Order: sequence, then C-alpha cells, then structure tokens
Amino acid sequence: MAEGKKDEALPWLEKGGPGAERVAALLMGLGAEAATALFQQMTEMEVRQIALGAKALKRMGTKAIPDSLKTFCDSMMQAGVDALGGDAMLRKMATELLGPDTVKRTFDAQPPTHQPEELLGVVATADPESLAMILAREQPQTIALVLSSLTAERAALVMDRLPLAMRPQVVRRMAVVEAVSPEVLREVRTALASELNSLVAEGMRRVDGRIAALEILRRSPATQQTEILASIERDDPNLANELRSKLFTFEDLTRLSDRDLQSLMKDLDMKQVTVALKGGSPELREKFLKNMSSRAGELLQDDLTAMGPVKLSEVEGAQAEIAKVAIEAAEKGRITIVRPTDKML
Repeated sequence: MAEGKKDEALPWLEKGGPGAERVAALLMGLGAEAATALFQQMTEMEVRQIALGAKALKRMGTKAIPDSLKTFCDSMMQAGVDALGGDAMLRKMATELLGPDTVKRTFDAQPPTHQPEELLGVVATADPESLAMILAREQPQTIALVLSSLTAERAALVMDRLPLAMRPQVVRRMAVVEAVSPEVLREVRTALASELNSLVAEGMRRVDGRIAALEILRRSPATQQTEILASIERDDPNLANELRSKLFTFEDLTRLSDRDLQSLMKDLDMKQVTVALKGGSPELREKFLKNMSSRAGELLQDDLTAMGPVKLSEVEGAQAEIAKVAIEAAEKGRITIVRPTDKML
C-alpha cells in the first residue's frame, strides 16, 4: 500500500456494501495467518470497511460466506488476466527475490546445476576429524580439490586436523582452484566414501593423544624433555608452549626445595605471585610464606586479605607465567624440578 494513499479506501470496497462482504469472506476463507499479512498492508479505514462487511455476513447466515467467496472467484475468472503478461510479472518478481540465474533455470526448465557439496555427497557432511584422517593419506591436490568444494567453515575445521606439514601445500593448491569437473568430484566421492565407510565399520575410537604425550614427557629426564619440546617448537610453537605449561604447573612448585623456591622468587613479580596465590592451594601459600622474610610475608598476607574477587582467567594467567619462569630456570640449571614420579633419597 503506497504511503501517499493511506487515507484512500480500496476502490472496490463500498461502505457496508457487497465488496466489503466479499473481502471479509475471502479473509475468513484464507485463515488467520494470511489474513494477518493482508491486514498489515491496509489502512485503518480499509480495515473498518472490512469489519462492516464481516458484520453483514454474520447477519446474513451460514450460506453468506460460501456465496460471497463464489462471487469473488467468479469475478476473478472474468477478469481475463493475460497469460503472457502474468508470466512476465512473475518472472520480474522472482528475479528480484531469487536472482536471474535461478529464474532462468526454473522458468525455462533448464536442468539444475549441482553444487560441489552436492556432488561430494556423504564426504561433504562427514565428521571433520574422520574426513581429515582419510584426506591425510591423499595427495595435496586431491585434498585441495575436496576442501575447495566444501563451505569455508567446514573446510577450516578439516584443515585444522590435517598434519601441519601438509597445510602449506594444500593451501597453495587451493588458492589456484577455479573450477572442477562434476565427473572428477564424483570419482573423488566414490573413493573417499568407501574409505569413510570402512573407517566407521572398523569402529574408529576417539583418543586423547595429548594427555598420553604429557604423561610420557613427565616420566622423561629433564634433558630429554628439553630436546623434545625444542624439536616440537620448531614446527609448532603454540603446541610446545601448551605442553610446557601443562608439563609443569603452578601447584608443582610445592615440590621445589626451599632453596630453589627462594632462588626462583628473585625472578618473580610479587604482584603476579599474589594474584596466582589467590587461586593456589593453602599448602603452596604456606610454602611461599615460609621462604620469605617476616616483613615480606606479612605484606603478602595483607595483600591477599585486601584483594577482592579476581577473574579466574587472570589467576590462571599469572600461574601459567610463573610456571613458565620456573621451567626456564630449570632449563638453565638454576633450579631442579621434582616430578611426582621422581624418587628422592
């Protein structure tokens, strides 16, 4: 309904006349959802006239609505809408909503073009971890072809699970993929779908290799730990840092000798220590206080008592930083880290 015609009634609505009755009957026949959508396009005056028509129908009895609907339909049949004009009108409306390519396919009965994801079938909807496991055995160009045919979000999930060394080669090949033959995608689907089915049939198990790797590192001598982590750091610095932080935690400081803890405290920011001890165990707090001067210990106690609530992320961050300083000191031979599995004499 145009803004400039808000005060004008629809021309075929006469006050309380047959037009209003037919519109009211049509709205009743269409149902509440459709009627609501139509009411939203009408002015208040038009709604008032329809209300008059509805009241008139109520007075006229049960046959009034079917009779009014029949009259409305007859009038529409007699309107003689030009078929060619109607086709053009619908094309225009559909083009605005769906775009010219879709309209050309649907109105001209052209065969639909298959999207790459559709051609990949079950491969496109496979669990990212399972798909990455299968793709890791393929050539980089095949992986690039598959990932280029997935949505960007799903491709990223699969890429994150591929071996780190493969990723640069895959990305380089993906960057030059512009088109792919449907036949090639179907062949890839057939080969990979078979492997995916075998993987499921064999019962793939989810394991946490990171926990196992940490346990092995914990049982290794310090020199060996340093060598392994240094090797990992060359390829994946983030993984190396994560393993280091979990290999030795803030709470592990309780196993340091008093002498080593005193040495370590010289390298620490005491404000950071206060935040870290906010989430530390009473045992560790006592160990710090025992290895400080009376005055320093009193200040630390006062700071902990006066400190209000602290975000967990800040406490964990401070603890991780202190653990990192301890690891670096151990690597330089300045302190000795004692592990749970170490036997002391």
